[in-house]
Amino acid sequence: MLKKISLSESLPPPITWRDNFTPEEGKAFGAQLSARLERLPAARPLWLIIFALALGGWFEVYDVFLTAYVGPGMVREGIFTHGSHNFFDPGSLGAFVAAMFLGVFLGTLLIANLADRMGRRKVFIIALLVYAIASGIMAFQHHPYAIVFWRIVSGIGVGAELVTIDAYVSEFIPARLRGRSYAFVQAIQYTSIPTIAFLSWQLVPLAPFGLTGWRWVVLFGCIGAVVVWLIRMGLPESPRWLVEQGRYKEAEDIVRRLEARVAKSTGAVLPPVEMAELKPVEHVPALKNEMWRPPYRRRTIMLLVFNFFQSIGYYGFASWIPTLLAAKGVTFTHSLMYSFLIAFASPLGPLLAMTFADRIERKWLVSGSALAIALVGTVFSWQSQPVMLVTLGLLLSLASTCMTFSYRAYQAELFPTRFRAKAIGMVYSVSRISGMLSGFTIAWVLHEMGVGSVFMVISIAMAIVVFTIGVFGPRTLNRRLEEINT
Repeated sequence: MLKKISLSESLPPPITWRDNFTPEEGKAFGAQLSARLERLPAARPLWLIIFALALGGWFEVYDVFLTAYVGPGMVREGIFTHGSHNFFDPGSLGAFVAAMFLGVFLGTLLIANLADRMGRRKVFIIALLVYAIASGIMAFQHHPYAIVFWRIVSGIGVGAELVTIDAYVSEFIPARLRGRSYAFVQAIQYTSIPTIAFLSWQLVPLAPFGLTGWRWVVLFGCIGAVVVWLIRMGLPESPRWLVEQGRYKEAEDIVRRLEARVAKSTGAVLPPVEMAELKPVEHVPALKNEMWRPPYRRRTIMLLVFNFFQSIGYYGFASWIPTLLAAKGVTFTHSLMYSFLIAFASPLGPLLAMTFADRIERKWLVSGSALAIALVGTVFSWQSQPVMLVTLGLLLSLASTCMTFSYRAYQAELFPTRFRAKAIGMVYSVSRISGMLSGFTIAWVLHEMGVGSVFMVISIAMAIVVFTIGVFGPRTLNRRLEEINT
């Protein structure tokens, strides 16, 4: 039975502050703070922080999957066509698909690394606001060039947001909860997929109040994002990042407040701080191009290859669901309805995965999910009956979401705090390039060779993913960030 306590009984004694720590004191403090975070139980205050982060990511995922569901409506309105695969052709639906990936590429590569200098909290708040404003403007555009431009700008916000969330979660959550945390984040975020599928099914074929349905779908996302932006203003900064900046007092205050909330929530003595198991880590500025130096060079190359090919496989299906169904003879309205049914697996997959996310080594979760995508996708390409299409589509969605939350947790674990956001942004940005190229590649393959060939491309990409992570990926399960990166 848990012992009832006062808050002061559960907390470590306060640190005596001076103007500055010596380097040795800073190293010891970083180790102590890490130990205090690692020993926190899976209490309500921790899950509330994760939930708040996930809410912001909800609208980012909403925007990523926008293409699959509003694209048919744009074609019907005559803004885009399926016929051209040239990015510079204003009438190409492929240009709209590629615009989002280009924006996310710029956001992940050029903007997200600011989180290593400015802080996690500040960057993801700004990024969410950029997305909301740009999407709102895009909803009222009629010329393809204008739509593509604002799609790129909203994508910049999406890219910066997703990378910063991943860095933030990995730094705040104890190692034993990290897999479940990412699964929970994705479960919340991916409820946006059935939401956008339902809204598209109901609105895209219509024009309420004279405004075509796809525009209402876009507006729903940006208005909701403003509300969540206000909620997330109250989130704290990452304590591990503050330690890297030498801002020890702020880090201590955040951890102490969190400890107090956890103690109050559980009504029990917090687990002891296991300092004997932790070695002090020297907190130094990131070296120039440190991700290209041992021991991180091997990890960087591995994740660059992985991200390039996982995006082809993942978005090759996720961004083209209605179009692939239509190519198999399903009518426009029914393709949106079937897509809505398939989308239900998006949040369900991570919820199911929470039961085993911290029991199976992360690299095997990623590889196994990729293998499942290849196998199920191949069988999907052979089907024509609605029941089988929906069933296999659900299985594909389950495998895809399991792979996604696993690799997001995995790549955030493989780099140290001092350049974590920059490294995640670098490796993740490659997936935006391949995602952008996949828009044209899938469109061309579908037009010239049919659905079966589309899934052959997906299967080859997933086979490369399985080999890359399975052979070269290090183990990270239940290991502290400092242990993985020393």
